[in-house]
Amino acid sequence: GWGDSSRRRARAMATTSALSSPPTRVRAGVAATRATHATPRPPLPARTPRSARRVSRGFRNDAPRARGAPPLAVASDASSPTDLFDGIDTNGVELDYFETFVMELQTNVVDALERIEKEAFEIGPEVVRDANAKQPAVFCKDAYKRSGAGSGFGVTRVMEGGGVFEKAAANVSVIRGTLSKERAAAMTERGRPGVDPNGGQTYSAVALSLVFHPRSPMVPTFRADIRRFAVDGVGSWYGGGADLTPYYLFDEDAAEFHAHYRDLCRAHDKENLAEATEASRSGSESRSGPLHERCKKWCDEYFYIPARGEHRGVGGVFFDDMSDDDDNDVSSSPAEAHPVNAESFTRAVGSGWLDSYEPIVKRRWSLPYDEKNEKWHHQRRGRYVEFNLLYDRGVRFGLDGGRVESIMVSAPPRVRWDYDATPKVGSEEARLVEVLRNPKEW
Repeated sequence: GWGDSSRRRARAMATTSALSSPPTRVRAGVAATRATHATPRPPLPARTPRSARRVSRGFRNDAPRARGAPPLAVASDASSPTDLFDGIDTNGVELDYFETFVMELQTNVVDALERIEKEAFEIGPEVVRDANAKQPAVFCKDAYKRSGAGSGFGVTRVMEGGGVFEKAAANVSVIRGTLSKERAAAMTERGRPGVDPNGGQTYSAVALSLVFHPRSPMVPTFRADIRRFAVDGVGSWYGGGADLTPYYLFDEDAAEFHAHYRDLCRAHDKENLAEATEASRSGSESRSGPLHERCKKWCDEYFYIPARGEHRGVGGVFFDDMSDDDDNDVSSSPAEAHPVNAESFTRAVGSGWLDSYEPIVKRRWSLPYDEKNEKWHHQRRGRYVEFNLLYDRGVRFGLDGGRVESIMVSAPPRVRWDYDATPKVGSEEARLVEVLRNPKEW
């Protein structure tokens, strides 16, 4: 049963703490969700009255910090602004607080995965099973400028051929531009107030997207992102999430993954804050609050492959178009759940990625597998590619004139499409497909 969820989550956090040196762990926003009952949950920042709010116009380094924002988390003591932008031409763009956070989070993630690779090789063949993996993989850095001074830049980081990760990517994109009439009209149709349908307003966009494709079929694929779109003088909208795609289903892993984001959502749930605090005190932490219910449902609905009648994985959380200004929030109606602070919630989701995934990797990375398991692994990767190319809005948008190599980096390196590949009734493969067709609450 899942009655001992608190003990399981505490075990997972202890594993992460033991295997990660403190400087490499990102803690912005998640520590409160993992506190013991004896430790009071720190209060969440109060919302600023709408009349007192203002929109940052400059998108500059000196832009005001988010309400209640903690200091930036850094990956190591050696990190500095110079190190962060080493080899990167920002094309005249000055970053604000959230954009700098995104850049630092990319560095954190890269450092963490390279550390995991090193740890695997220290253990040896029990974990590093492929003879083609000769040494711990590291990330390459492909920094590029967008055409036009001041229009933005990007940083694509890719790891390939690792002992644990056959391929992993962490991509940042920072954009400055002016809304075209077509894009402004599309935003207006989506209900974003204050946007002139004739275009001409300046905007900024920033995103960090991740995808980790492990070598072992026993370790699930992990995908995540955070993003912000801001129109100068109008407002900002946030999105992001994290989801898990297993190839062999371990119920404990899926339940623990969802528990992590259930706790995180509860700590930021505007509508359920009082109830969430009481639930923490009473020990009924396994119950979803309104914000988690909404984000989990959103994830299940988004990562669905209609042609197959299957969800891509076991889900997680997903959200889009959330704003700290009620008048600008087109993601919800008054009856739908909303975080206390959209930016803080987005930062917390990103800061909690490794805590939600690393314990699962290390629990499964030494499990044995054979050619049959690997074949199934590559067949299921085919579903991953199908979703990305046919249904993922970001991929489809990016392929229409975007930087193709940075967009297609999410594709796994080895994939199969065998005709009518149907798992045997009663097999572990069939059990996975059943869950993908009928999502669980975990």
